[in-house]
Amino acid sequence: MCLIRACSQEYISRFSLVGSWLKMVLMSGRTFCAHVIINFLLLLSCNIIYGTETDIFCLKSIKDSLEDPYGYLKSSWDFNNITQGSICRFTGVECWHPDENRVLNLNLSNVGLKGQFPRAIQNCTSLTGLDFSINKLSGKIPADIDVLLPFVVTLDLSYNMFSGEIPKSIANCSYLNSLKLDRNALSGRIPGELSFLTRLRTFTVTNNLLRGPVPNLPQVPAESYANNSDLCGGPLPPCS
Repeated sequence: MCLIRACSQEYISRFSLVGSWLKMVLMSGRTFCAHVIINFLLLLSCNIIYGTETDIFCLKSIKDSLEDPYGYLKSSWDFNNITQGSICRFTGVECWHPDENRVLNLNLSNVGLKGQFPRAIQNCTSLTGLDFSINKLSGKIPADIDVLLPFVVTLDLSYNMFSGEIPKSIANCSYLNSLKLDRNALSGRIPGELSFLTRLRTFTVTNNLLRGPVPNLPQVPAESYANNSDLCGGPLPPCS
């Protein structure tokens, strides 16, 4: 009963139970009864299975939601015989560990994908890197990008056909180190909130339709803003 409840709770609850058991082990010199040790091991297995199921669902949903005219995903992403670590051998998939189906980075650059940004990517709950560059993805960048990619460190959506504004919520992706949005059809202003991204080192938005003042990002050079409608401030000429 306790094991079933543990499997259904959030990560924090599960880690709290694991921590309690470890504390008991460390603070006692006596041999523990077998059922405590078995429950501990089963709980760890439950955590691994949870990650496996969601990450497999994540990749399967991405494959189903995008057009793949050149068959890169069709030929490599085979979900008919899934075993531990099998998705780590899919094209463009890098896992935290080669024997665990938990996606670390997804690199699908220059494979001809078409469609909108796949919302199912939120099911890759441990994803830190996403590269969709040089494809034909279109539509708006999701307004809740921070919910879909809460732990993203590198995000490359350059050389696509994304339109609309850069969502303000991207400033909530506090781990972002690199953000590349070049050569799309993005318009409006660049959110000033991006200046709160203290880890951001690379930010490029060249060849879009952006206008207005750029955010306060001293580390970003003028060439990162090149070929837009009417950007100003920062390393660019002052705003009038």
